[in-house]
Amino acid sequence: MNYFKKVPAVLLLEDGQAYHGYSIGGIGTSAGEICFNTGMTGYQEIFSDPSYFGQLLVMTNAHIGNYGTLADDQESKGMKISGLICKNFSQLYSRKQADQSLNQSLIDNHIIGISDVDTRAIVRHIRNKGAMNAIISSEDQDIESLKNKLAKIPSMNGLELATSVCTKEAYSYGPDTATYKIAVLDLGVKTSILKNLAALHFQLKVFPAKTTFQEMQQWQPDGYFFSNGPGDPAPLDFAIETARHILDADIAFFGICLGHQVLARALGLDTFKMHHGHRGANHPVLNLETGRSEITTQNHGFAVDANSLKPFSNQIILTHQNLNDQTIEGFRLKNRKAFSVQFHPEASPGPHDSSYLFEQFKQYLTQ
Repeated sequence: MNYFKKVPAVLLLEDGQAYHGYSIGGIGTSAGEICFNTGMTGYQEIFSDPSYFGQLLVMTNAHIGNYGTLADDQESKGMKISGLICKNFSQLYSRKQADQSLNQSLIDNHIIGISDVDTRAIVRHIRNKGAMNAIISSEDQDIESLKNKLAKIPSMNGLELATSVCTKEAYSYGPDTATYKIAVLDLGVKTSILKNLAALHFQLKVFPAKTTFQEMQQWQPDGYFFSNGPGDPAPLDFAIETARHILDADIAFFGICLGHQVLARALGLDTFKMHHGHRGANHPVLNLETGRSEITTQNHGFAVDANSLKPFSNQIILTHQNLNDQTIEGFRLKNRKAFSVQFHPEASPGPHDSSYLFEQFKQYLTQ
């Protein structure tokens, strides 16, 4: 096939809204929950973030692909999005360090995509109607046929996806001569998070999502970290149970994103599916303890229910709050060495306003 040949493609949303454009990446059909990210750069880190597993991603920046891809920028092994939707897709790239074009990376990772669609209209539609399932196809242009295929795709609400993206075997990361040993429960961990933890001279052992507290405790870690990841936290009974054991043992605990939601549910708080979620590198969060605003990177479609926090006010201190919609962005426990945040303090690429949280975890280890 000619490298620049345009193959028609269609995007169909669950509510019947259809958009016609041209194929990017592989030829085929792919479905999942449609969502959008407002970041202007960092598309490779976004596409390889396991938290996007099972989702069709709309990139709001007008140009995607113009700086190619680089193996060192991967957040996991391979791309994790189910499909890509963008306005202007660049087949050529200008970054000297790049290994290959984004289009070739999409093909190599069997990612189906569509370009030359009005992403502004799609984002406005999602913001108004809320997150929903959708399907992209460059091989089937029949709307009724696509509707039948789309009807078989499960809702993200109640969907357990962490075990689909986590490591299958435990592995070590970081220096063997480290001062502290940290057990990482992999719910879909990003490589940049591991890098930030290892930079604090932590020896890490990354465990599969269903590893029990007793199994991890055999390694005798000084602290526990629960990672980000995809899907609904509610069905993660195995991780929630593990978090409860860690709290009972009063061992230092830090959770990010899905790990934050798991900690909340372990404490008895509720989580809920958001209307369209937070995804981007420019979300303002107020640190309630310092009074400073932090510009954060976020990627989540579920959040902790603020109303469920009230009965636990004598145990939990709210530390961070979203300045756009006042949703919970972080909390810590009064009587345990445990805290968590909804956003991504590793922020790579993006600002470093919240990188202090890794140092805060280190301080918990010395208490």
